[in-house]
Amino acid sequence: MNASSIPKTTPHLRTTDLRGVSQIAVAAVRGLTDLVENLHHNIARAPWPLGTPSDQPTTGITGLVYRSIRGVTKLVGGSLEALLGQAELLLGPDGGITSPEREAVVSALNGVLGDRLAAQGNPLAVTMAVLHAGQPLSLDAPGLAQGLPGARGRVLLMVHGLCMGPSQWLRNGHDHGRALADEGGFTPLYLHYNTGRHVSDNGRDLAELLQTLQARWPRPLEQIVILGHSMGGLVARSACQQAQALGHTWPAHLSQLVFLGTPHHGAPLARGGHWLDGLLGASPYTAAFAKLAAKRSAGIGDLRHGSVLATDWDDAKAFAHGHDTRTPVPLPAGVVCHAVAASLGAQQGDLKDALLGDGLVPIDSALGHHKQAQRCLAFDADKQWIGHDMGHLDLLDNADVYAQLRRWLVPPLAGQAPSA
Repeated sequence: MNASSIPKTTPHLRTTDLRGVSQIAVAAVRGLTDLVENLHHNIARAPWPLGTPSDQPTTGITGLVYRSIRGVTKLVGGSLEALLGQAELLLGPDGGITSPEREAVVSALNGVLGDRLAAQGNPLAVTMAVLHAGQPLSLDAPGLAQGLPGARGRVLLMVHGLCMGPSQWLRNGHDHGRALADEGGFTPLYLHYNTGRHVSDNGRDLAELLQTLQARWPRPLEQIVILGHSMGGLVARSACQQAQALGHTWPAHLSQLVFLGTPHHGAPLARGGHWLDGLLGASPYTAAFAKLAAKRSAGIGDLRHGSVLATDWDDAKAFAHGHDTRTPVPLPAGVVCHAVAASLGAQQGDLKDALLGDGLVPIDSALGHHKQAQRCLAFDADKQWIGHDMGHLDLLDNADVYAQLRRWLVPPLAGQAPSA
């Protein structure tokens, strides 16, 4: 094979990715890949909650992502250094433009193994970054000025969920961030972070990142709005709480927080130990979580109850017994907070609505409801919205969800009455 015979396409993998995977046991990676793909497939097909789990592989672009992971693990079984020489030609130099497929592969691995990848210094570990137009931004003042020549005073920060990345905000041709930026006059930014790390660790890093952005933004900063999907909402809440303790000034610019399917009080499917394996395996939505019981990352562990502070998990003994020992954390003061929940049920009160919510996050958890009054989150009645006949991932592109986001975040034109 020579360089001229190789098609010039955006690389799905980099040479450092192969070196990173070589540090992971091949059998373990294949097993974890099966688990993540199984979860993804069963959520996407939205079967009856207690139906038979499907073991079929995913298809299309999603299938390509998981086949890519398996392909990499097969390469590790051979002579790695010899293969890397050919990979230089196939993948292009490290640091080049990457593809959404590669991002999805790496993001999925980080969700399941990210805490261990980071601890080992593995090159596959995602380092927190903020992107604009698909490109990571340098956070020094000259870099921001160069990367954001048309920077606006209003910033919309998109924070993705578990096992996901920035490019996955684009779903079925729609991206909430891009659409809201066009209609609302925002500069859209997309956070990429290692979802396998503790939420509190990512929250601290996000707080520091926003403090830097505020100090070096190319023009006077007027407003920050954060839109968090699933775990992303917990990271945003953690950042707000820690920023207050650190004396940061960026929260003064934070005007609105929107949570899409955020498990404020946890996702029951991520809880429990081995004694729940049989019960969880009865549902196509829970089967993958049951298999992950002994392999869950720190980030997945935080989803059991919605932990946002280090004190929620730094006592290993308390964290291990499974009870909710979190310190109650209210919504940030002075910030307009909105909550969006979804339900697989066609209407309020049906069986799917009551049992599973959006397939991963119960409605009460997404809306901040809790049987203990001190843990309830005080969302105003007009700042809550429930969408029916949709799953957890549908929150990313559903037209009704976007219409509600637009009503909340896009100011009406002069002389035009606000939307109901």
